[in-house]
Amino acid sequence: MSSSSTSSPTDNSSHGSVALSSFAAINAVSGTNTSTSGSQKPFSLSERLNFEIYRYSSYSPNYLPENVLVDTPNDQTSRWSAYTNIPPQFLTLKLRRPAIVKKIKFGKFEKSHVCNIKKFRVFGGLEDEHMVLLLESGLKNDNIPEVFNLRCMTEDGSENLPVLYLKIVPLLSWGPSFNFSIWYIELHGQDDPMYTCARMKNYNTLREIEIIKLCLKHFRQQGYMTAFGALQEQTNVKLEHPLISELHKYLVVQGDFEKAERFIAECIDEGLMDEYLYKQDYKHTWHMKYTESEAKPGNRGGHQLVVDAKKRLIYLYGGWDGYQDLSDLWVYKIDEDEWTLLCERSEQSSGPTPRSCHKMIFDPISENIFMLGRYLDNSIRTSEYIKSDFYLYDTRARNWMQICDDTSQVGGPQLVYDHQMCIDGDKRTIYVFGGKILTPRSVNATGAIEPEYSGLFSYHIATNTWTQILVDCHHTSASQADVMSIKSRVTHCMVFHNKQRKLYIYGGQRGKEDLDEFLSYDVDTQAISVINKEHPNQGTTAGNEAKFEPSSGYTLRATIDCERDEIYVFSSLSKVKDRRDIQHMDASNSFWVYSLRQHKWSRIYYCRHSGQDGNSISRANVLGATKGDAALEPCPRYAHQLVYDELANNHYLFGGNPGICQQQQLRLDDFWLLSLEKPKRDEILKHCRFLVRKMRYEEMAHQDPLKAMQYLRHNIADVIDHDDAEQLNNFHKLASLLFKTHDGCPDQRDSCVATPALCRDTEELDTDAELPMKEGLSDGSATENISMESNESLATSGISETASSPSSSSCTKRARTECNSDFMNKRAFLFNKLVQLMPPSMVQPERNLSDFVVM
Repeated sequence: MSSSSTSSPTDNSSHGSVALSSFAAINAVSGTNTSTSGSQKPFSLSERLNFEIYRYSSYSPNYLPENVLVDTPNDQTSRWSAYTNIPPQFLTLKLRRPAIVKKIKFGKFEKSHVCNIKKFRVFGGLEDEHMVLLLESGLKNDNIPEVFNLRCMTEDGSENLPVLYLKIVPLLSWGPSFNFSIWYIELHGQDDPMYTCARMKNYNTLREIEIIKLCLKHFRQQGYMTAFGALQEQTNVKLEHPLISELHKYLVVQGDFEKAERFIAECIDEGLMDEYLYKQDYKHTWHMKYTESEAKPGNRGGHQLVVDAKKRLIYLYGGWDGYQDLSDLWVYKIDEDEWTLLCERSEQSSGPTPRSCHKMIFDPISENIFMLGRYLDNSIRTSEYIKSDFYLYDTRARNWMQICDDTSQVGGPQLVYDHQMCIDGDKRTIYVFGGKILTPRSVNATGAIEPEYSGLFSYHIATNTWTQILVDCHHTSASQADVMSIKSRVTHCMVFHNKQRKLYIYGGQRGKEDLDEFLSYDVDTQAISVINKEHPNQGTTAGNEAKFEPSSGYTLRATIDCERDEIYVFSSLSKVKDRRDIQHMDASNSFWVYSLRQHKWSRIYYCRHSGQDGNSISRANVLGATKGDAALEPCPRYAHQLVYDELANNHYLFGGNPGICQQQQLRLDDFWLLSLEKPKRDEILKHCRFLVRKMRYEEMAHQDPLKAMQYLRHNIADVIDHDDAEQLNNFHKLASLLFKTHDGCPDQRDSCVATPALCRDTEELDTDAELPMKEGLSDGSATENISMESNESLATSGISETASSPSSSSCTKRARTECNSDFMNKRAFLFNKLVQLMPPSMVQPERNLSDFVVM
């Protein structure tokens, strides 16, 4: 049975929910109730797929699973509703025949409903008992149907992933105590046998090759080399790249550790571990900038910073010092570490009046600074004074010029604050989005006035023309069919990617609502996409970040590196939530990186600060204290500014408001440098040398302890960072091997390593290989288990000494054989760990054949 005919969504997004039409997409973002009926673009290379209900966990009376086949949004009973919200609850669909399923559409009730699923997962496969994760996401609690892209490729992206069964697993409803409900489901893809047969054949071929590789890996690890050679010769399937086989020969078979080291060094020089290094998290370092300047900017918040990376300059303008707005303009010379005052009062040099909450951008082509917006207190918001002036500062001529005294009169935005500005240098265009519109004060107003928000505008520098691209969703013209709208906001982040030609917008607030949307806007096609934020590997979080992403309710500052395809977000105080007093709450800073290539958030660090008053902040070296004080990082704040030097890959932070209720006028004047570094090639080489030399030392300690002691002092000590306490501690632990009683071999009860035991050890230790280099070196405690360093006696292990040692001569002979076998197992384990640093396409499968055998 198939679902009833409905309009098909367009194929213009690869993450998150997909737009239903160009106009509906924008309104889906904005939250307006736009009808999706009418003419729609058909799927490209896809069609609506027929399916039936195959299995389900439960259902409530009258809310049958078959209800999801019919789209009747005005019928409250036309839905599947689970009998309970206790997991696992699921709905399994069976397609008419194997298909490449690209999209799934969820219909909804005509208004928001507490039973809508806030979070769900979709699995798929050719068998209903063996499925893989295709999607993890959630529905908005509104009446607008949503379409999601499903993963339709294998993990390595080399082939389409055919499925016959789809399993939808609700995880959370919008009403936490309510049962899960799904109103309507529609699947899109391709199931034409002319299309799918070739893909099924390719997919089955890939599976067969993977099975053969798993067998080859198992045979080699267990020493069944005859079987290994026969299978490889008959199938012509290579377990790995010939270079990796060379490493296995040197390290595992021959035990030639020096050759293995040289080979690893050559691999690193050839860049074979660069992919692994790229996936590692950054290491961060904050440095307080103690400038030598006699004059420097004072305490302030709500100011602006811009960077001229080419000339190594940072410009600062204005802000609020706790008592008044400022109009001073400063420049910081990065290389000389020196501040210079350019204008003490810019309004006296034809420049802007004192202001805060404005925005500035630097144009690298003309080397001009553009400034727009400001905050005005309600008492001075008169119709004469509330104009949106637009200024330019020529950094070469060092003079100000007013471009326009009111942009709203020439097609631009009204006077706004807490907006965002970006520049497209190639097309000479400035983009302005969001912010609250300041309106003249009404003397006769009796009630609260609903705030107005500004939409998306562009300003073309060469022609001096403004264009409104998107209006706010509550604007009077938003309901018109030919007008595109978006949900505007304040305190959001916006950056521009000059190669992808997209604006990226994250977070923000609208009234009391925190917006956690991550949007991209293509400035050429005007396509809006909602980037999927829910990832299966969310990890653990702390504080208020329940999802593994920056919390949208807090003060966020964002920058972008277009070469690395990375967006950086610094999260600090919430102006509303973290108004701290001395006895009140703690606050925190965190720094995040979003990879546009991997579509993944990574939290670089999280640091909680205890509640503090103004005096303790001064002692923490935040208000420009002496060099003798030791501050490790800035205190939490809002109304600060963060900019990025793309040439040196450094961030700079200045000032802000620490949010202390007892000292509401307190503002900061501290200046910080944030350095981000990923592990380098020499670090991973040192890491690999340590692992190889540690293995060699362990074997040497069993054969010639005196020689091993010299090797420990000279060779292993060379690859240890003696300033790192953790590495030094692991180094000292290695000396204990010299004092073990070996009798020609390791402890016998550990030397006979059965396959399941080895697999268990491997599973425990494999997690270390995924850690950054510093953590990867600290594997002393884990490797002790497989290094025969246990002090446990035979008696305590439950094995009698008599039963295990019938005669001393036979014990010694057998022990030596077991000793050699154990060393081979340990070398194989080290090899498995090292190849995880290489490109996956070159190495053996990560899984083991024994993983599929359950006894």
